[in-house]
Amino acid sequence: MENRELPFVREMFDSIAPRYDLLNRLLSLHQDVVWRKKMVSAMVIPENGRVLDVACGTGDVAMEICRQKGPLVKVTGIDFSPGMLGLAQKKIRRQEAPAISLLAGNALALPFGEQTFHAVTIAFGIRNIQNKAGALKAFYQYLKPGGMVLVLELASPKQSCLRDAYMAYFQRVLPLVGRLFSKHSFAYSYLPDSVSRFPAPDVFMKIMAEAGFSRITCHRLTLGIANLFVGGRAAEK
Repeated sequence: MENRELPFVREMFDSIAPRYDLLNRLLSLHQDVVWRKKMVSAMVIPENGRVLDVACGTGDVAMEICRQKGPLVKVTGIDFSPGMLGLAQKKIRRQEAPAISLLAGNALALPFGEQTFHAVTIAFGIRNIQNKAGALKAFYQYLKPGGMVLVLELASPKQSCLRDAYMAYFQRVLPLVGRLFSKHSFAYSYLPDSVSRFPAPDVFMKIMAEAGFSRITCHRLTLGIANLFVGGRAAEK
């Protein structure tokens, strides 16, 4: 289940890591913070639950889980970018969040046993995984019975007038601003391209179902600029 885009994507995220948080806030008009909070608020886990945050980046989701779900929850963040993990570690130390552990790794080859976690999260990361079906099947295996997966991803609005305005910003303005601040010639052109290639919500929900998930829902956020997909692993009878 190798992701053929992995070396290129890893290099890109390493390069933009120092400006990643700033650009997320700037380019989303701070909505990325709101979306992460909504994803974590939708999570239902025991007070001493274990959560796997895939493509954890600079650690925003992991820290939000600790803030919302309490000090007994243990979060494991995994990412393939050393640059991102280095920034995440600094933020975790500043926030004194010992319940978060970080690991460098590939989402398609995670070093965990089956039925380890109560929840698996991935925010703005699954579009960078070529083998989405394989990744979702792996997430399902890592979940305990009754556990849930939460996938947050960028999307395109449905309404034609809003879509036209958004796509003009997304495809023209965003790459220019991203290039100016990140000093990376391609990263913020890759972003709209990767979003445009992402499966439509109904198609992605079907992929989730084929991976074994049930009770699948899709919540459109901020006029459809982002989608939150939630699915569950059936509880043992």
